[in-house]
Amino acid sequence: MAEKKRRMDWGYLGSLALSVCLALLVGAVIMWAAGYNPGKAYGELLRGATGCSSVGEFFTSVFTKRQFGNTLEYTMVLCMTGLACALGARVGIFNVGGEGQLYLGAIVSAYIGVLLSGCSAWLVIPAAALGAMAVGGFYAWVPGVLKVKLKVNEVITTIMLNSIAIYFCAYLSTGPWKTTQTNRVSGTETLAANLQFTRLIKGSSLTTAILAAAVVALLVWYVMSKTTTGYEMKMTGQNRRFAFFSGLKVDTITIAAMTVSGAMCGLVGMFEVYGLKGSYQDGISNEFYFDGLLVAMIMRYNPVGIIGMSILFAVLRIGASGMELNAGVPGELYRIIQSVIIFFMAAESGISAAVGARRARRKASREAKARLEECSRG
Repeated sequence: MAEKKRRMDWGYLGSLALSVCLALLVGAVIMWAAGYNPGKAYGELLRGATGCSSVGEFFTSVFTKRQFGNTLEYTMVLCMTGLACALGARVGIFNVGGEGQLYLGAIVSAYIGVLLSGCSAWLVIPAAALGAMAVGGFYAWVPGVLKVKLKVNEVITTIMLNSIAIYFCAYLSTGPWKTTQTNRVSGTETLAANLQFTRLIKGSSLTTAILAAAVVALLVWYVMSKTTTGYEMKMTGQNRRFAFFSGLKVDTITIAAMTVSGAMCGLVGMFEVYGLKGSYQDGISNEFYFDGLLVAMIMRYNPVGIIGMSILFAVLRIGASGMELNAGVPGELYRIIQSVIIFFMAAESGISAAVGARRARRKASREAKARLEECSRG
């Protein structure tokens, strides 16, 4: 899917802000109609996402709150998967196979950790990261090559490959690589304690993996926005034929971008295993990639925008549990709010075009009327 030549501008950001407000308003109306207090519900949502019940508490102790750590961890996942999607979209290819790439990265990194148990963490963790990136990258390289060489639709191939990867990982986790622990029916052995990432906030799922993710995100932003490689990727995505006749190796650029996209998804899987989970488990990804894909599409594949929208979606998802527990509002309401935001942003282009056309017609009508008046005077 070719990325349209549209930059993040103030008009679009204004439309996005309006969409978020309207989505929250729709959510409030639904809660009010169901007999809930919208103000209390949204207050509990923010409390559930930050762990703070007042502005003063937010500024003084937010970095010690378990809920805030969970929000940051999910922000990291959305940001990484969203940037992975953006890499493919930048060159005109749509990677929908991130879930499968994530699963494969998770189970391979877990197996490496089990296989090298007893070795130094300085050896195991880099090896696991490289293994996860390699298998994720390869699994994205296959549909990339099929797209470039044989013109096979990458959306179809990546969706099908998702299922293959997930079922294959399920086979491994219940068969050859199954844990020997009697209290578990599937999954790999639990990693040694020295191999697991350190928790940054006690009781939360936030680990030092966020530091590595921040470096990766900064690197992706820099390459896409500040380098010749990023410009070549952009040119390839906007006009493939022009890029080809300009001397660019468009096939190589496309396949490389797809491969790196898959490698990033594999790395997210590794972060989950060595961070929150401690081992590979079936269902290790709760459709993380598809949420990241939505974030990327809403923000038009802009790296900085993806980070900002990841924070909003993480607040909605993590805060939903607090809203359900303390205000009695079903937590899945955040999905409604999320869907309304997507709906309004999907309609934004058409609405803007319609408003622009209407303004142009009015302007032309005024100009024609003014000329007629001048002619009648003359």
